[in-house]
Amino acid sequence: MSFPENETFTPPRESYPRLFLRFLRFGLLAWGGPVAQIAMIRQELVEEERWISPERFNRILAVYQVLPGPEAHELCVYFGMLARGRIGAILAGLGFMLPGFLLMFALSWFYVTYGVNSPIFAGIFYGFQAAVAALIVRAVHRIGGHALNDRWLWGIAIFSGIAQWLGLNFLLTLSLAGLIYTLVKRQLESLPSQLAMFLPVSFLSQAAAIPSMLALFVYGLRSGLLTFGGAYTAIPFLQHDAVVIGGWMTNQQFLDGLALSSILPAPLIIFSTFVGYLGGGPLGAILLTAGIFLPAFSFTLIGHNFFEKNFIENKAAHAFLDGVTAGVVGLIAVTTIGLFQAAVTDLPSLGIFIIALFALYRWKAKAIIPVVILGAGVVGLLFYFL
Repeated sequence: MSFPENETFTPPRESYPRLFLRFLRFGLLAWGGPVAQIAMIRQELVEEERWISPERFNRILAVYQVLPGPEAHELCVYFGMLARGRIGAILAGLGFMLPGFLLMFALSWFYVTYGVNSPIFAGIFYGFQAAVAALIVRAVHRIGGHALNDRWLWGIAIFSGIAQWLGLNFLLTLSLAGLIYTLVKRQLESLPSQLAMFLPVSFLSQAAAIPSMLALFVYGLRSGLLTFGGAYTAIPFLQHDAVVIGGWMTNQQFLDGLALSSILPAPLIIFSTFVGYLGGGPLGAILLTAGIFLPAFSFTLIGHNFFEKNFIENKAAHAFLDGVTAGVVGLIAVTTIGLFQAAVTDLPSLGIFIIALFALYRWKAKAIIPVVILGAGVVGLLFYFL
């Protein structure tokens, strides 16, 4: 879409209720993953209503692609900030995430109350789990294809995977990954400032010693600060906290939460609500979700311009974050092996996995993920009663 050369771009000064309802509508229509969500926001706010220029939108999107967190949600917070300042940013972000949160909250309650005890739902989730394993495999391939573009990054990913397999602290692993790649790129003068990014996150690694409800919030906050490369990169962190360390859910239950989030109009990261619900009931769901979304609000509320200057124009920051992202690819690859073993336990589930993986690679439609997950649930139900 082209624009006249001298056209001005100005966001409307909408009332708070109208602004909230606009982004609530975005949240209700947030099907198809981050690409579809970002395209929807761009279509209405940039191409139709012309809040900002396409060039500025691209620069803003580049900032949020570098920073951790769900990009579509961060864009909503940013546009809310443009329209009505910090209150507008909070309302826009809440509006976008609220439909997915409420739906996941309700499904979590239903799962805990009825789903795990019902043969019907046992069959559905049997199919769900195999399809989610396929979804994660495809995500690892996609993220790795973008992130691992030289032999050093491949080496860092392999190193991180081995470290995860050996049970080393993943925060130390990711810090080393960023350090190594920064040294490779010879951007030593800015290295201390990049390492400083991980100091607060390293402190959060002591969350296991904090009372349980606060620990759930801290688990979410830490995961929210480490989701480089999309919501799938939160999987190894939350799986480590909930399954490996906390032990409040199994790998099968973790896969069920991912499956439920995949069929909702929401960022995939909303599966954190399910994880929190199983860990601490309704309050746990709220706290873990609040923790994981807090960085997505804070980066804009604290200062978008600061991050644009220090992350988009800073080559040392790029090198450090590239190394961290490569490290995350290694972590999620090893985590995927464990989830695959939990999901694919016999020949029927292997068949569902293979068909789902084929469909995810073969078709690129917006609705392919929920269609594959729901279809796998139907097939799983049929196999369960045969």
